[in-house]
Amino acid sequence: MSKLYIGLMSGTSIDGMDGALVDFSNHKPQLLQTASVSFPDKLQDQLHQLCSPGHNEVHQLGLASRELGDIAAVTVNKLLEQHNLEASSVTAIGFHGQTIRHHPELGFTLQIGDASRIAEQTSITTVADFRSRDVAAGGQGAPLAPFFHQALCDSDKQSAVVLNIGGLANISVMPSVQNPQLCGFDTGPGNTLMDAWCRKHLGKPFDSNGQWAQSGQVSEKLLQALMATPYLQLSPPKSTGRELFNLEWLLQHLQNFQNLPPQDVQATLCAFTAESIALAITQYAANRQQVFVCGGGADNSHLMTLLQQQLPNMSINTTAALGIDPQWIEAAAFAWLSMQTMESNTIALPSITGASGKRILGAIYQA
Repeated sequence: MSKLYIGLMSGTSIDGMDGALVDFSNHKPQLLQTASVSFPDKLQDQLHQLCSPGHNEVHQLGLASRELGDIAAVTVNKLLEQHNLEASSVTAIGFHGQTIRHHPELGFTLQIGDASRIAEQTSITTVADFRSRDVAAGGQGAPLAPFFHQALCDSDKQSAVVLNIGGLANISVMPSVQNPQLCGFDTGPGNTLMDAWCRKHLGKPFDSNGQWAQSGQVSEKLLQALMATPYLQLSPPKSTGRELFNLEWLLQHLQNFQNLPPQDVQATLCAFTAESIALAITQYAANRQQVFVCGGGADNSHLMTLLQQQLPNMSINTTAALGIDPQWIEAAAFAWLSMQTMESNTIALPSITGASGKRILGAIYQA
């Protein structure tokens, strides 16, 4: 008998909603259907503004949360239609929501998106707000995907690293004889700085295949300054977000590099992402043989080349080798997390987020 769940993810790129229909009835998750719905420009602007303090932000938050819920429902209904599936066949939806603030050091993380509207418009029970309970238990609230990453890895890949390169980057280090605990944490920036710089100078949402970065020269002095960021030296558990790595932060660093051509800055930002990821893997997964990459960064061929140069003794592939295309891993992870919630399964987070113990994550909005 099938166990169907839907996962919804909109990441730090703030460009749209990804949906994944997943069957968990067998040992390995099976991705059945995918769908994406782009965010309107006005909503993208609202969400970017909400990531920082601003005028009338509570009202804007309410409007954006409503619209996100509606777009999530459209994504779900699109999945059902594409797969010719009745809503009653799906046990639950796992909805991550859009992170607009992440301050675990202050005891809160905020993901918006009206889950009540999703449940109302899809007639499917919806699970949301996965991170708050972990933060309430003293954790970082992130990353939550390592347990799903572990479920994807067969026995011959149990010593692997799964690397997600979204707006931020995070790694999941599978247990080994030397390190028997599953480990995971945010390594630092993924695409967020490169995307912001690309929007500022080219008016494009991202640097396709890293071509613009490849056209520039890496500034070693700027790279050293970026790599001196204290967060990179912190020991896990740790998490970060756009609160730290954002365009304003970058512009402050560039005050001493004002004559640097924009393409050289982009080249350096790409190198910064690769080097900060490699630093984390070298420190906490040096004995691993394989790295499986997911997220938008997996499509950046220049970034993937830099990663391989930084980690010459490791085999670097995408999660397609694990059975799921890299674009859909995070959405599928929240389908899996919703299943854990619905089955009242606790997730052991202390070694990853620093929470004080196992917790059932997520709030349930009944159909």
